[in-house]
Amino acid sequence: MMGPGKPSPLPGPGEAAWRRQGGWLLLAGVLIALALGLAGMARFAPLVRLDNAALDALTRASARDAAASSTVVVDIDDVSLSAVGQWPWPRYRLAALLEGIAAERPAAIALDILLPEADRVSLADIQQTYRRDFGIEMTITGVPEGLQDNDGYLGHAMAQSGAVGARYFYFDHVIADAAPSRPGVGVDGALDALRLDSALGVLDNVAPIASQTRVSGFVNMGVDEDGVLRRLPLLVEYRGVVHPSLALATVMRALGVDAARVVDGRDGPSIVVGPHVVPVDRRGHALVRFDAGSGGDAGIPAVEVLGGRAAAALRGRSVIVGSSAVGLGDRHRTALHPAMSGAGVQAALVQSILDDRVPRAPVWGGTAALLLGLLIASVQGGLLLAGRRLSVVVAVTLAFVAATTVLATAAFIHGHLVLPVAVPVLVAGAVVAAAFVTRYALQHRHARRWRKQLENARQVTIESMSAVAETRDPETGAHIKRTQHYVRAIARHLRATGQYTDILTEAHIDLLFLSAPLHDIGKVGVPDHILLKPGPLSAEEWVIMRRHAEFGRRIILSTSRHIEGDNFLAVAAEIAATHHDKWDGSGYPAGLRGPAIPLSGRIMAVADVYDALVNRRCYKPPFPHAQAMAMMEQLRGVTFDPVVLDAFFAIEAEIIRIAADFRDEDESARSSDAAAPLADAGFAVGAAGVAVAQIEVDCQRG
Repeated sequence: MMGPGKPSPLPGPGEAAWRRQGGWLLLAGVLIALALGLAGMARFAPLVRLDNAALDALTRASARDAAASSTVVVDIDDVSLSAVGQWPWPRYRLAALLEGIAAERPAAIALDILLPEADRVSLADIQQTYRRDFGIEMTITGVPEGLQDNDGYLGHAMAQSGAVGARYFYFDHVIADAAPSRPGVGVDGALDALRLDSALGVLDNVAPIASQTRVSGFVNMGVDEDGVLRRLPLLVEYRGVVHPSLALATVMRALGVDAARVVDGRDGPSIVVGPHVVPVDRRGHALVRFDAGSGGDAGIPAVEVLGGRAAAALRGRSVIVGSSAVGLGDRHRTALHPAMSGAGVQAALVQSILDDRVPRAPVWGGTAALLLGLLIASVQGGLLLAGRRLSVVVAVTLAFVAATTVLATAAFIHGHLVLPVAVPVLVAGAVVAAAFVTRYALQHRHARRWRKQLENARQVTIESMSAVAETRDPETGAHIKRTQHYVRAIARHLRATGQYTDILTEAHIDLLFLSAPLHDIGKVGVPDHILLKPGPLSAEEWVIMRRHAEFGRRIILSTSRHIEGDNFLAVAAEIAATHHDKWDGSGYPAGLRGPAIPLSGRIMAVADVYDALVNRRCYKPPFPHAQAMAMMEQLRGVTFDPVVLDAFFAIEAEIIRIAADFRDEDESARSSDAAAPLADAGFAVGAAGVAVAQIEVDCQRG
């Protein structure tokens, strides 16, 4: 039993236990780092998404606000379409646009528009239509021959301006191609270091345009699984020939070079174009560096160029002609712009190449992430193994995460390197989470053990106090065990039938079970000649006997004063003080009536009287079960709470089983005489008055 004063605080897990767990956490951390690192190297989709999110954040943080210095987009936007005419424009109008741009001596021109079908408004096409449909030979005079075929005229303008044309490759189906497409520029070097996408078909400009275009580049774009465009293919293989993208071909045109070279270095493959090195991955794809100043609709409207009002903006720059018109659908979501035109994407890549700002994801990035994850996990596990406080481990982990973030940011801004951060950050978080879970589990286990110790101490306290009562009243035998189980069975049935559910929680029922043995502890204050008297008590003796209820309450409360917090002896004191009160108010010691009697006392009264009736006492022989039940029924609403008594009757089979399981040791030898004692004692079986009188005796002495 607890001594006076404050109870001992709940102990935490021992240092040795925490260190043992630290060893397991070290091993678990290393395994987590290995698993995540290998998953990162295998391009596991969730890790890729996290790294892409980090790349987007870095792109936004390092984006330049100034307009691009070497590129410009001539945009056939909605304003131009409204002013000049709806799409598709006649090819001569596109030719006029190219001629207007070429007149300003740009570094290069690229037409990010694919024209695979003939222009149906050409004069030559109209002549052919009349000839085919009506058999009429239409003669057109006064028009130069070159202007009679719009496609040929645009092809001528492409040739004269040296503009880079567009084409589109198919990878899912084959398209017949009579004449193999040539890019107009070459790519050589360490091509075997790349695993280029191999196209099955190509969609090119109509023949009069394509045949006169000196250099062409493909306009294929691929978005990541989340729908965001972050990288573009720079090289594609088709029929054994390596083709450049529109952006790469434009850079080569601007630099005046007709060949690019693939090299493979320590950080991965690159494409060397003149003095510029363009990092690519093994598939020949390059990351795109987007800037705020090259926004999705930041180009020069085509109508301004046609009107001769954009000369200064074109001179010396690489010009990408395209369209941001909503109806044409050439829009792409990027880290900076929710709807950037295809021409804008191409211009951003051209600018990145010319500025040597194309980001590189080094081939050793996955290995570095794995090693960093192992380092972090080892440091964390080492700290835990050394018994460091969890707050120290968290602080070190945050420092690692911060250092990783700073390193990745500096590498991107100053070295244009994209370092994977998902693996080390997840490793750090996973180990800390595992440490918290382990710490919680240890605390929970120790708390559970401590609660068990408290429960054992509580049980020992109650049983010790009950043993004191038993030494004064040896004939009760297994009485306390039986009444314990009667009380719990009655309480559970009451709760199951919806009675007193606000009181009868599982915890309260457990307290009732533990406290029931102390109901008669007050008998230690009753003299032996009264407590053990075999015959009727005198009036003076009854006064002393009845005082055992108050004695019990005082004894228990005097002990409970030394226990702080949730006092488990309060219920025991309540039972000891009130289990002799009666429903009609005629009981003792306080004469409580009806619901004023605590529920614990009402339940104990039923259990105590039944056990006193069916078992031998120094002052009486046992009654048969059936007669005891009949006798108690007569006092329903008088001595007993009707609801509690009905619950008792409802579990009669369980009551009989409990009585048999905890029978007094000396009763088994006398069980054959169970029906005789009434006659021997001079009782008239079935006589209501005698039965009630016997219950009155048992209520007061039991």
